[in-house]
Amino acid sequence: MRTIYILWIRQLKRYIRKKATIIGSLGQPIIFLFVLGFGLSPIYAKAGGGDYIQFIAPGIIGMTVLFTSMFSGVEIIWDKQFGFLKETFVAPVSRLEIFIGKTLGGATVAIIQGCLVFLITLGAGFRPENLALIPVAFLFLVLISFLFSAFGNAVAARLDDMQGFPLIINFVIQPLFFLSGAIFPLKDLPVVLDFITKINPLSYGIDALRFALSANNIFPIWTSLGVLVGVSVVLVFVGVYQFSKVEL
Repeated sequence: MRTIYILWIRQLKRYIRKKATIIGSLGQPIIFLFVLGFGLSPIYAKAGGGDYIQFIAPGIIGMTVLFTSMFSGVEIIWDKQFGFLKETFVAPVSRLEIFIGKTLGGATVAIIQGCLVFLITLGAGFRPENLALIPVAFLFLVLISFLFSAFGNAVAARLDDMQGFPLIINFVIQPLFFLSGAIFPLKDLPVVLDFITKINPLSYGIDALRFALSANNIFPIWTSLGVLVGVSVVLVFVGVYQFSKVEL
């Protein structure tokens, strides 16, 4: 547990010290929220969908957590290049502890970013339907961040190219985000897109956030919980296996 705590607090301190990065990383969700939210709001309302800000806000929060947690894996490549990971691997600790510590660190950073964006959505006019369900939203925020932090770390474990990692992650993130229901409803889709959205774990995370914050969901809440927990467990094992193959 001490190993996990040290790796977790190290990543958290590195994040807190980068004030410019914290502010800069809020740019993309703000653009999506205000440009898409207010730009498409009249069209969405005319189609009978209601207030688009109420619909898109949980999706933008989920998007922030997705991007932040996935890109946290780049720190593993940095640690490889500067020798920190080698020193960690030769210590008398298991690679499971190392992986969990780094994953929790990336997840915590993503959760903080998600909470900041939640506050921004309130300024944009978003209002949670039921304040009693805020803890449920936070639970799913934690699950989404842990899942995709584990995914990003598993990918980074097998890469040494600092330039290649963002390209690979962007290639994965874009379809995950756009086919998750974050910016449009997952109803009456073509068969192929409908199938992809149902095997996309982020779809269940966004849907659960929307249930907790906007009282609007498609999948049963227990199904979303089971999918996110199950995929997270699988990715932890995959990530630990990838760590076992790292050669320094």
